Amino acid sequence: MIYAISDLHGYPVDRLKKLLTQANFCEEDYLYILGDVIDRNGDGGVSVLIWLLEQDNVQLILGNHEAMLLSCDFLFEEITEESIGTMTQEKLDLLNNYLSNGGEVTLRALRNLPGEMVNDILEYLRDAPLYDAVTVGEKDFVLVHAGFEHFNSRRKLSDYSPDELIWTSPRLTEDYFEEIHTIIGHTPTKYYDKTYDGKVFRTRTWTCIDAGAGFGNEPVLFRLDDGAEIVLKR
Repeated sequence: MIYAISDLHGYPVDRLKKLLTQANFCEEDYLYILGDVIDRNGDGGVSVLIWLLEQDNVQLILGNHEAMLLSCDFLFEEITEESIGTMTQEKLDLLNNYLSNGGEVTLRALRNLPGEMVNDILEYLRDAPLYDAVTVGEKDFVLVHAGFEHFNSRRKLSDYSPDELIWTSPRLTEDYFEEIHTIIGHTPTKYYDKTYDGKVFRTRTWTCIDAGAGFGNEPVLFRLDDGAEIVLKR
């Protein structure tokens, strides 16, 4: 079975594990996390990142929040007079942008980790892909954090810039590929239709699975094989 989940935003790792257990997730299955594991709540998702380092059948797709953290990786360099002198306005702007998007809890949790583990996490995030494609049965899917800004079916996926894949939000009337269904997160489904708050939102060519965990909802584990939506039982 192939699963996808998105925008955990500090969701407790023990609850994520319980959700996977509830779905009977096993070594033969595969899970895609469509970005934004971190920031806003709890330990900022750091415990999930540590867990990810040890998983062979779970793949993180880079989200805009991970990209913002990486843009501030200078915070984890050794502090010297020279490094302080290189704290440019550009770096301050990047840091302020990250903090204004909920990054403080993540930075605080990372500071409590050994430096070697922080480096492992940052390296893992640098290696995270911007998208992936998978065939399940006879259906083809592309998985990406936010969608495709300036979408054109003739463009190669590799031609899209990172920002075009991690910051956009498709309009309700916007179609993507005809023969390949796109799975996205990034935009909580309640913003498409408030009756879908906490649920998956589906259109003809794309499906958004950001159920709003960053705002207190339970995330939805979406099974690509049959479109099942699995939510942790309370």
